[in-house]
Amino acid sequence: MTTPRPDWTCITPAAPWQPRDSSGEVAFRDRLWIMGGWFDSFSAPPRDVWSSPDGASWTCVTADAPWKYSDLPMTAVFRDRMWFLGGWYNGRLAGHGSTSEVWSSADGAHWQLATAAPGWTPRISAGAAVFRDRLWILGGTENYYFGDVSSLKNDVWSSADGCTWTQECAAAPWSPRAYHQAVVHDGSLWVLGGGSYVPDYEARNDVWRSSDGAHWECVTDAAPWSPRIWFSAVVYRDHLWVLGGWSNHPSQNWGDVWYSRDGREWKELHTSQCWKERHEHSTYVLHDRIWVAGGHAQPLNSEVWALHLPEDWKG
Repeated sequence: MTTPRPDWTCITPAAPWQPRDSSGEVAFRDRLWIMGGWFDSFSAPPRDVWSSPDGASWTCVTADAPWKYSDLPMTAVFRDRMWFLGGWYNGRLAGHGSTSEVWSSADGAHWQLATAAPGWTPRISAGAAVFRDRLWILGGTENYYFGDVSSLKNDVWSSADGCTWTQECAAAPWSPRAYHQAVVHDGSLWVLGGGSYVPDYEARNDVWRSSDGAHWECVTDAAPWSPRIWFSAVVYRDHLWVLGGWSNHPSQNWGDVWYSRDGREWKELHTSQCWKERHEHSTYVLHDRIWVAGGHAQPLNSEVWALHLPEDWKG
């Protein structure tokens, strides 16, 4: 008897929410959640919140959340609430800017402002994670379209309640960056890839880990997946996973999927079908599956895909 091969399944080619990328996303109370994001560079970003128990049937929980900086925010689940941190407002014309506001919600419809001045500067596309019963923010950039190198950060902050924040590290040894990913795996906090979009493009494929958020070890400075920004990462079946993203020179979306148990040795997952190459998609782990929703696949889309590995999958 042959072992079933892992494969991606298209759960729906068109969810009811408007196609988008750069959204906030969490798996919370046995549901997938998507909130805010980006439609174009010339209008205010959306403030809607949607949830789904299965990736196919979606409910609009609210069309008008109180946060307005909803492009490239950081999101997490912490203390049985969804958290929405930072983010970008508007585009290149009618005003623009980032925020350091921290919001939370127990139901997606009612949001409370925890703090507008957490200590860390306004920013987007930082790493966000929950580690050692604290909420963490790592790096990011203060200014999306108009920033310079000084906008990029490599500071590390944590909070026990979302209101009061402590700087754990003023300058981590990984280079200042945004559009990276932070996850928790094997008792450590991890930072993967990322870089800068403007004014100078830079992408990395390094992997770092820390047992306390202050002291960091470079696990590898060159993973086998190509240097990239705007990708996603999750922890699933006791492995780190990297999915999709974008790199420049030439401009290219990625549709590859990589996994690793130790962050040093990586394997590419090959499947007979997969979602189209994309960046700034939403990725989740729920019901023993990896889910991919939306993202910029030239054009934006509202697809939802799921990957379930066979029970005896060894990696």
